[in-house]
Amino acid sequence: MCGAVRYTAKSLGSFGVCHCEQCQRWAGSALFAVTVPQGDMVLKGAEHIRAFRSSDWASREFCGTCGSVLWYRYDKGVDGAGDYEVTIGTLDNADGLEMQREIFVDQKPDCWALSGNHERMTRAETVTIYGVQADGA
Repeated sequence: MCGAVRYTAKSLGSFGVCHCEQCQRWAGSALFAVTVPQGDMVLKGAEHIRAFRSSDWASREFCGTCGSVLWYRYDKGVDGAGDYEVTIGTLDNADGLEMQREIFVDQKPDCWALSGNHERMTRAETVTIYGVQADGA
């Protein structure tokens, strides 16, 4: 939001939506994010990035200047070592991205639903496939 942190992602694919309790609390609703491999991310203003270790396998990162949500990272026990799950709201242009899947769909409030033909996974299915624990990322 303030511009202290800028990034360039070399490749963007489809995005996913997470409805886990942690993402809802962190992002203010569902988290819409696109995976960017660590090697495909170029950062400017990295000194302004702050991290919060939110689980045994991921950290959530935000701008230390304005507090804007940036991404969470799979780090599997080593801070800052994994891919970025970049929130699509931080992209200059998210046009053309397609939703691939929703995860933790059984944890989303019943007051909204996302349309379209894409995979929808429950908490149990998500935990089985990704090996995550507790409430998500």
